[in-house]
Amino acid sequence: MNIKNKFTRQSLAKYLILLGLIVTYSCSNDETQTVITMNEIVWADEFTTAGAPDSSKWSFDIGTGQNGWGNNELQYYTNRTENIEVKNGMLHIKAIKEPYLGSSYTSAKITTRGTFEQKYGRYEAKIKLPWGQGLWPAFWLLGDDSNGSVIWPQIGEIDIMEYRGQQPTIVHGSIHGPGYSAGEAITKSYTLPNDRFDTDFHIFGIEWGPNYINYYVDNVLYNQITPKNLPEGAEWVFNDNNFYIILNLAVGGSFVGSPSTQTVFPQEMIVDYVRVYK
Repeated sequence: MNIKNKFTRQSLAKYLILLGLIVTYSCSNDETQTVITMNEIVWADEFTTAGAPDSSKWSFDIGTGQNGWGNNELQYYTNRTENIEVKNGMLHIKAIKEPYLGSSYTSAKITTRGTFEQKYGRYEAKIKLPWGQGLWPAFWLLGDDSNGSVIWPQIGEIDIMEYRGQQPTIVHGSIHGPGYSAGEAITKSYTLPNDRFDTDFHIFGIEWGPNYINYYVDNVLYNQITPKNLPEGAEWVFNDNNFYIILNLAVGGSFVGSPSTQTVFPQEMIVDYVRVYK
């Protein structure tokens, strides 16, 4: 797909933004928020080369992890082209119902761990989501855990987009850290007006700076999280580390529950691009 054409679709919005301009927004719940917009691109994958994801940018998580990647998930992540492939200018992550090495489903998960990690910036991806009970696609960031001495949730997690396949009009943006992780995460939901996330592509993003993280869907600011939103005495760990990018499509797990007999497989999470700005 032509990169120039991809940028053209956002040209009007970008034209209205000046690098470093401080703007006051009124978001959907009438909260007023001050943000600093970032639009100098520093890393991107436009998925223009067919085949496996670019190994200079992405690596795979393989298997089931511990306790279904810590969430009771049901899939086995693979690097097979059946589960993940770049074609027609898009990244396709496919969940399949099939017996595979002790699991009943397969899918894929890729990360930029060790290839691209950054603190602060604008992170965005244009994605078309799947639909059905028990599907759990996500676009998220995890703090650098390479030295092994600091573990989750102390390293921090920023969920740019999570989605329950059985709720096709709603996405969620969250942070996890010490004292506010798992079911106690700081989170907010966004409901798409008059549409569904499985019928077309939508842009999911954050702008992250010292002591704030702003959440966007299709350039609509719907949430800002700051240290004042944390439980009393909790530590804000998002000024400490570089973070890396993760894309995955889980099946089942504590967030979504198991697929039902009405869930149709295979299902795909299709990614047009991922971009990072400063």
